[in-house]
Order: sequence, then structure tokens, then C-alpha cells
Amino acid sequence: MNWVKEQLDELKNAGRYVPIRVLESSQGAEVVIEGRKVLNMCSNNYLGLAGHPEIKKAAIDAINTYGIGAGAVRSIAGTMEIHVKLEEKVAQFKHMDAALVYQGGLLANLGTIPILIGKEDVVFSEELNHASIIDGMRLSSAKKYVFNHMSTEDLDKKLKEYRKEGKRSLVVTDGVFSMDGDIAKLKELSEMREKHDTMLYVDDAHGEGVLGKNGRGIIDHFNLQGKVDVEMGTFSKAMGSMGGFVSGSAELIDLLRQKARPFLFSSGLNPADAASVMKAIEILEKDDSLIRKLWKNTEILQSGLRDAGFRLTSTKTPITPVVTGDEKKTVEMSRILYQDEKIFASPIVFPTVAKGVARIRLMPSAVHSEEQMKITVEGFERAGKKLGILN
Repeated sequence: MNWVKEQLDELKNAGRYVPIRVLESSQGAEVVIEGRKVLNMCSNNYLGLAGHPEIKKAAIDAINTYGIGAGAVRSIAGTMEIHVKLEEKVAQFKHMDAALVYQGGLLANLGTIPILIGKEDVVFSEELNHASIIDGMRLSSAKKYVFNHMSTEDLDKKLKEYRKEGKRSLVVTDGVFSMDGDIAKLKELSEMREKHDTMLYVDDAHGEGVLGKNGRGIIDHFNLQGKVDVEMGTFSKAMGSMGGFVSGSAELIDLLRQKARPFLFSSGLNPADAASVMKAIEILEKDDSLIRKLWKNTEILQSGLRDAGFRLTSTKTPITPVVTGDEKKTVEMSRILYQDEKIFASPIVFPTVAKGVARIRLMPSAVHSEEQMKITVEGFERAGKKLGILN
């Protein structure tokens, strides 16, 4: 096992070894790490719902009613009333026929994609798709073609050339690209669906609670109801809890209940998580003030960083990647921010992103104050000047 140490040493020497900070408090605008309160700028808790009092109460009530765990796989004895209620709630919220809840977003992709396509089929994958999509395609054994990022022209070309190689065809894309913050051209992709007789699957993990009316996501954002076959999402980001889902036709969801491996071979979602998500959806349906606050904080943060001279991606969402390029400088900048500025902002380096585009990805939330956004910009300016990133 000597190779393990050798690989760790390689990561450290290349500046790609990322320290993992341990939180000693609940998620929020500020968190406690190593006994210090620091400004939390890198969690996916977009709306602050991970610590919302109504959601905590819903989780506690569910534990008192249903216990801690489901106790079995969903297909045997692990489907509880609360799971069914959650699936009905998700389908109604997303304006889809039906939904199936998984134990996580990764499992939603791993469980669903191999049911849609197999070794006789073909899949067309966006260049910057999430790792869980890539793994789901591998499990499917379908022939894969990758189209260029944000290029429906390249997709159209590849569909014309290769669509007939498969009995069934699937186009799959992230809705919001988690490392760059840009939004898929879903309207154009839906046109490719019609033109080339292919299914369309969107992973909207970072669109839930952020895009669309009351946070309904990317399909609602583009008003494409009925023009996307499968919408997948997570409950662990804007919803503040845990789990994932897919929504689509009632027949597809019924088939997934019979064949999806995470549904058949892993215990159901914990009741507290299910109740938390239902309460989060209820909060979003009643009021969009948290979403509006999120976008206000986003505008303050991103305009401040650009004015300071930092290079951001072409983000169109609250995801705020500050691109430094140099991996060692990125890790060092994260350390300086944490030690000197009390700003918790994790570095993102290869293989999470390509070499040469290392970054610190900032994630503003609805529970941050406008003043905290300004403090973040000022802290970045000081750290950037120390490292020669800014003049």
C-alpha cells in the first residue's frame, strides 16, 4: 500500500491537496470551525433553509411519528406514507405527472439513466456534465458522444451523424453548471429533442430554489413544461436537507420503481429528511422573499469582485467562481482568507476542474447580509494583493 502515500505526496507537491475543514455548528451565514466563528462563503445552502426553525420542527415531528429510519428498501417494507406524500408534493411543485425520491442526487442519476438507455442505445452528453451523470452513463453501457459546452450547433451536428446508431437516444445536461454558474440552453435543447427523436434529461441540482417561479427550477424558468422528459434534482442544496428525485411521466416513474437499483437495493430516505423537504417546498410556495434576497446578495458580491479586478466566469446564477488559474495560489489564497480574514472559502482544483482554471467558488445565500457581501469583497482584495493576483 505504499502507493497511497506516494499519491498523497504528489497531490501536496502539486498544490492540489485540499484541507477539509470541519464545521462545529449548523450551516448558516457564519459557522464555527476550530473554535472560531468564520464567514461561510462556500456552502450550497442557498436559501438558508438548513437551519430554518420551521423545517427543524418538521423534522422533529416526523421522527416522533415515523422514527429515525425507513428500516427497509422501498420495494419491500421501506415505503412510508411520508415518502408518498413527498413524491406527490414534488410532482405538483415541478408541474410533472409523477416523481420518485432517491436517497441522494448522485443515486438519482445512477438509478435513472441506466433505465432510460442501454447497450443498444446512444447518449449525447454536455461537455461539463456533473460526475454523477457521467457515472450513470457508464453504468448504462450506451454509446456516448460528448457535445461542446453550451453548443447546440455541435449537438445538432452529432445527432445528425450518430442518432441512428442507437435504438433509443438520450440528450443529458446539467441545468446550472456547478463550477461555472452558467445556465444550459434548455429551450434550444428541447428543439433538438423534437427534431431528432431523442429523449431529454436535465439535472437541475443547482436550479432548485434558485430559478423559476418560487424556485421551481430551470424548466419553469424557460416555460418548457411538457418539453423535457426527465427532470432530476436534489434536496441537499437550496432545500437544505438530503436526498434527490426524478420527475417525469407516471409510466416512467412506475418503471423506475420496478427497476431502479437504488430504489430496490438501498433503504428509503429517512422520514426526517422527507418531512424537511416538504416543509421547504411549502415555504417556497408561500413566499419568494428568500429567493429575492439571494439574488440581491449575488449582485452585490459579483459586481464588487469584478470592480476589484477579479476574473469571474460568465456566471448567470449565484454561483460565483473567482478564477485564479494557478493551483498553488488558489489553495494558498483559501488559507489566507481563512486565517487572516475569517472567510471560509474552499479551493477548487484539478480534477474537480480542468488544470489551469483553478478557482475559489463563492456561494452567497439568502441569510447573508449585504454588509457580509462587502466584507467578502474587501477580504478578497487584501488576499489577492498579497499573492500578486491583483496589482
